[in-house]
Amino acid sequence: MTNTILFYIISGIVVLILLWILMIEIRLKRIFAGTKARNLEEMIVEVGKKVNQIEEMQEKIDKHLVVIDSRLDKSVRNIETVRFNPFIDAGSNQSFAIAMLNDEGNGVVMSSLYARDRMSIFAKPIVRGKSEFELSSEEKEVLSKAIK
Repeated sequence: MTNTILFYIISGIVVLILLWILMIEIRLKRIFAGTKARNLEEMIVEVGKKVNQIEEMQEKIDKHLVVIDSRLDKSVRNIETVRFNPFIDAGSNQSFAIAMLNDEGNGVVMSSLYARDRMSIFAKPIVRGKSEFELSSEEKEVLSKAIK
């Protein structure tokens, strides 16, 4: 009787070990699925090559992003417009001032004064948020809005 119990216990352990081996085999087939790798070493070498390729691509992307960021800092991104009436007794808000600046505060303020018989346009360069030319109150207003 003890021999049969011992036989059943050993048989159960063998079945469990066989099931465990079968599960490992299934997992390995999933890992190697779609690859031509014959063994684990070849698979590891392939993965290492792909990781190196990804690292090289990441370095290229990082360098490109630095170039893009430097260009973006110099591009016009802060734009504001103010419409106004320069003539109290006539017309409406047909005149305007517009500021176009980059992140460094460099750019231009443009003003348009509209009257029935003529229209004048003025452009004043802006360097670091300031102009060497005198700005009208509307130009100062639009410049302060664009800098914020």
